[in-house]
Amino acid sequence: MTENHGAHGDAGATDNEDLNTQETAATNESAAASMDAQLESRAKNAAGHRRATWWIVAIVAIVAVIAVVAVVAGCIAAFAGRKNDTTGAKANDTVTIGLKLAPTNLDIRNTAGSAIDQVLIGNVYEGLVARDEHNQVVPAIAKTWDVSDDGTTYTFHLNDGMTFSNGDKLDADDVAWSINELVTKQYHDADSLVNFVSVKASDPNTVELKLSAPYANLLWVLTGRPGLVFDKDAKYDAKTQAIGSGPYTVEKFVTNSSITLKANPNYWGANKAKTDTVVVRYFTDDNAAVNALKSGDVQVLAPISENLAEPFTKDSDHYVVKAGDDTDKFVLAFNGTGAKTSDKRVRQAIRYAINHKEIIASRGGSDTALGGPIPSLDPGYEDLTGIYPYDLDKAKSLMSEAGYSESKPLQLSLTYANIYGTEIGDQLRSQLKKIGIDLKVNVVEFSTWLQDVYTNRNYDISLVDHNESHDFYQWADPTYYYNYDNKEVQALYAKAIAATNDDDRDKLLAEAARKVSEDAPADWLFNYRVTTAYAKGVTGFPINLNQTLLPLYNVAYTK
Repeated sequence: MTENHGAHGDAGATDNEDLNTQETAATNESAAASMDAQLESRAKNAAGHRRATWWIVAIVAIVAVIAVVAVVAGCIAAFAGRKNDTTGAKANDTVTIGLKLAPTNLDIRNTAGSAIDQVLIGNVYEGLVARDEHNQVVPAIAKTWDVSDDGTTYTFHLNDGMTFSNGDKLDADDVAWSINELVTKQYHDADSLVNFVSVKASDPNTVELKLSAPYANLLWVLTGRPGLVFDKDAKYDAKTQAIGSGPYTVEKFVTNSSITLKANPNYWGANKAKTDTVVVRYFTDDNAAVNALKSGDVQVLAPISENLAEPFTKDSDHYVVKAGDDTDKFVLAFNGTGAKTSDKRVRQAIRYAINHKEIIASRGGSDTALGGPIPSLDPGYEDLTGIYPYDLDKAKSLMSEAGYSESKPLQLSLTYANIYGTEIGDQLRSQLKKIGIDLKVNVVEFSTWLQDVYTNRNYDISLVDHNESHDFYQWADPTYYYNYDNKEVQALYAKAIAATNDDDRDKLLAEAARKVSEDAPADWLFNYRVTTAYAKGVTGFPINLNQTLLPLYNVAYTK
């Protein structure tokens, strides 16, 4: 099987059109902020402006007259351009972006947390392959690849003339060394390189990677940390510096405050940076972030909540607000071995009783309904919202069969972290009361949730945002905190990840996901969508997946 795609993919960017056809109205989409997932990792371990220099030459009177005329003409043109909004405008050489979650350091091989991946992968460091706006694998350092018929040998054909930002040559030796170092030293995410046997440089432009058995998700895994290519000869402090092969370099890193990216003058690829300097600022205070966008200190905010985005949505002459697709799943898990939630009738009744439209509307309407464990951007997705539609009569009937009613309610507790606020718990308590469930809501610190629910599995119902992509394995693991044990689902998943082509993998995952949804070990409240607000004149900023992937080479700002 041979894969051959063009170059790096975009990541759901803002329209990159001619300035005269830029979008003139903001969309009405928004969503609440999600947490920095990497749940497994946690459990395991001022904008610059171009300045023109004016030379005043007063030699003879006629030159002075010409200068005056030129200035007057320039003012008239500038006024006309302002009315026209874009005519004659020039792109700024600096764009400042406001994000929420800051990396503690830049050591991407040793430090957990998606904030490092977000800013460094695709900008400073590059992998063998990359992901596009639809979460699909596309070329990066490897321009093409072949997979053997038995799915155990991957041959990657590299681009020519590649270099790191320090000028060192990048070839197959660097690729093989990087992956071997990952495995030998067990850097972060090394365990996701399933069935790995060996990797070697067959020649300067060819890398051969061998597996002990097929692993259908290998290419996708290589779009993340396991596939990153490092300069084996470079010496630098990985916590505060970075030497990669991407379109940007790290000019400055201020812990918990900002990262300044500078265009890489040695960049080898087609995706050269459109903006010379990109400053990423981190805001822990939402109001401070909003004020920064209003004042022009930043040109982009991602994410932004519905209520805070409202003034920007209304001011479509100056701002654009868009919601992008992501893989966040707000999972309302029912303890599979719980004394009360092990009764399938109770779990089914809860699913029928939840009014998803009401919950999504209360959050601003941008999130999408999700009836099963696989979000729309992941392989195996199928719309499963019809399995348990909102139906109070069915819910009450099931509760009656189980021996409960409004006059004889079932006592259940819901435990979730305080980062999600109290409103969602109040809504669920109100909705479930109608079918005879007295829901006690426990809003706790995230560390408490990790200990009581994730580790000790001491809960009735839990709520958390699982934002990782390709994480269906959770439902095939009976030791995971869901306590969900379905041998048929486990067998389907095992076949899916051993598939030697994507079609077979996707069909098997879809079948497994449907069975999980029918069993009702959880309810998937919604698929969270990330809202981004930005100043008019910004183009090329990624909208989809921007809390995971943030390729910035295409970003530009014309004021």
